[in-house]
Formats: sequence, C-alpha cells, structure tokens
Amino acid sequence: MSELANADVFVDNAAAQRPFEYVEALRAKGPITPLGFRNVVAVTGYDEGVAIYKDDIHFSAINTVTGPFLPLEYDADRDIDEQIEHCRAANPYLGMIMSEDEAAHARSKTILNGIITPARLKANEQYMYTLADEIIDEFIDRGTFNVVSDFGAPYAQLTVADLMGIPKEDNDMVRSLTADPSQLPGNVGGTFDMGTNPLAQMGMAFYQYIADRRANPRDDVLTRMAQQTYEDGTLPTIEEVVGLATFLFGAGQDTTVQLFTAMLRHLSDQPELAERLRSEPARIADFVDETLRLFGTSKSTFRYVRRPVTIGGFDFRPGQHVMLHTLGMNRDPRRFDDPTNFDIDRKNGRTHVAFGRGLHACAGAPLARAEGRIAIERLLVRMKNIRISDARHGPAGNRNFSFLPNYSLLGVTEQWMDFDRA
Repeated sequence: MSELANADVFVDNAAAQRPFEYVEALRAKGPITPLGFRNVVAVTGYDEGVAIYKDDIHFSAINTVTGPFLPLEYDADRDIDEQIEHCRAANPYLGMIMSEDEAAHARSKTILNGIITPARLKANEQYMYTLADEIIDEFIDRGTFNVVSDFGAPYAQLTVADLMGIPKEDNDMVRSLTADPSQLPGNVGGTFDMGTNPLAQMGMAFYQYIADRRANPRDDVLTRMAQQTYEDGTLPTIEEVVGLATFLFGAGQDTTVQLFTAMLRHLSDQPELAERLRSEPARIADFVDETLRLFGTSKSTFRYVRRPVTIGGFDFRPGQHVMLHTLGMNRDPRRFDDPTNFDIDRKNGRTHVAFGRGLHACAGAPLARAEGRIAIERLLVRMKNIRISDARHGPAGNRNFSFLPNYSLLGVTEQWMDFDRA
C-alpha cells in the first residue's frame, strides 16, 4: 500500500487502475500530504479541502485543467499574479472559465446566467424522459449494452444540446463528438491537447449559432446567450460567448457518463437495492448522491498556491500545486460515518464535494443530478435483472474493468451490462 502511495500518479497508470486503494494509501499518510515530486501537495481531508475550495485569495484556479503540467516555473523574485496572468495570456486554454480567478470568473459567469435554472430544468425534464426511452429502444432487443457508448454518451450529449437549444437536425453531429480518453484533461502523462479534442468542432458550430442568433434572434437559449451582456452593459465578443458555450456543452459530459456506469455497477451487485428503488422511486435522488459521494466521477481537481497560508497545520507556499482529491474528501471518516458503506439513508450524504465548493462549484450540478435520476428511473422501468456482463468483465467477486488512464477523472473505458426485458 505504501508503494502505491508513492507512485507518480501523473505518469503511472498503475495508480489510475487502483483508484480506491490509491486514495486510502494517501489518506494513511495524513489529510494533507506532500507527494515529494512535481511540487504537488495532495489533500484528502474534507475540512481542509473545503477550506481551500473557498479560498480564492491564497489559491488560484490556473492549473485546474493542467494539474502539475502547468507551463509556469514560479520565480520568487517576481510578482506571482503577474506570472499567472502572463502564463494565462500565452496559453489560450488556460483562459477558460474553470481556470479563471475572482473578477474574471465572475464576469464570465454572467453570460451563463439563466441557462441552467430550476424552471429551465423542469421544462427540460419531459425531453429527458423521452430521450432516455428513445436511446433504450436502440438496444432493448439485444439484452446487452455498453453503458459508455450505447447509453451514457448519447444521453448526456443530447440532453445538454436540448438544454442549450441546439437544433434537433444537428443531433447526429452532436452524437459524433466523442473524445478519445487520451484527449481528456487529466490524461496520465499530461498530453491532453484541446486542439485535437472534438469540442473544437463544436466550437465552430457554436460560432455559427451565436453569429446567426445575433443577426436573426429567436426564442431560444442560444439567442439568450448571444444577447447576454456583462454587468457593465457591454456585449461580449462572439468568441467569448463561443468559448463559454463550448465549455458548458462539454464540461459535464464525461463525468455524467461515468456517473451512469458507477450507478449501474453498484446496482448489479445490490439487486435488493434495485428493487427498493423500483418500489420507492422518490429515493433515486438519494441513490444518485450516494453514488456521487462514494464513487464520484471526479478524482481530483487542482489549485495553485499564490500566497503563503496555513491550513490544517500545513504551511502552503507559493508555486505549489494542490491536488484536491475529491474522492478522498468524500470518504473522510471524520466527516462521513462508515464512509465506504453505500447508504442512501445517510443523513449528510449531500454534503459531498463531487461538484466542488466555492466560486468554482459546478454550475451543472442540478442538471447532472436530474440526468442521473431520470436515467436510472427509466432503466429500472424498462429492464429487470440488470447485471454486469460476466462474459465481458468476469464473474461477481472477480470483476475486471479498465479504468481511464487519468488522474482527474474516475471512470471506465467500457462497461457492458446484460438484462432481461421488463
């Protein structure tokens, strides 16, 4: 176990293939642990991590996407904020909203105001129910499906496309936008290249949508995004809106897909829980949140220390990379009793940090929860005896899954389920 804790998780796929053992190996070293390489400090403690999430004075989000592969060598003789902004200006993908700090982040967020609201989500729910059934219809006669490609990806893609008002005639194009695991942020080895990601294609489509909506307004979400102004009344450039629209479109897709895989893996091994959810569908929402807590699809996110600060008795220094290990925080026994036990009756289950905290808390959390709830509800109605495919993944007690070679995203490359038609 100690050998695993010392593995360079950023280049060593072994740790990625044993994610739950790895996080417990880290925890055994303490809630805040310097890794001893790449100037990274790992945080698995819940209270310590939340304090960092909420501290935008001492920590920058500049490395949220890159992790320790940030193209910045800290120079103690220069102002660190100037160094961060110089790095951001030289690397366009570090200017995305998830990597912005304070005022810039708040300014960008105004463009997204009104996109994911409770009323908008409620109006979108009927489409999500219909979409789930349409996708299930594509494989219901086979008695088997790959959760990742057959259900998860198209469901997540088309749900957010509908939410954003992307024309239905473009659905085939939307469904083709599936990134290879090596193109995802957090890829082991740090070779992620947004320039080769399929979202670049979506960015070109959004440019056309936004330009058209400014010239020919319609009653849809894309028009609201195209016409949304900053708080000072100025109209963003088309490029600024396109960047945010593309981010919103792609941000939660891979994590939502892996939420589906985690939920179905657990139900396969807990058939009595599946029956309980069928008889008590109102508890599916709690099932979704407990899955997020225990098997949360985000393993880690990052912050860059820009001011000296002491948290949890640890002295953080400028230039350090902080690895906020959300999977570890959600299994902290100081916060959650019997943390590795899956319990939908857990009183504080929704206090998990699968969606982050503070300024950069995931704006799409309500959408992800709704997608998970509706997807499981329809799968349980349409199928019975839903089970992991023994032929593909081995028998119960000796399952074999290939986890994503990723230090940020927790998920599998494929997951085959067998079922009986209800």
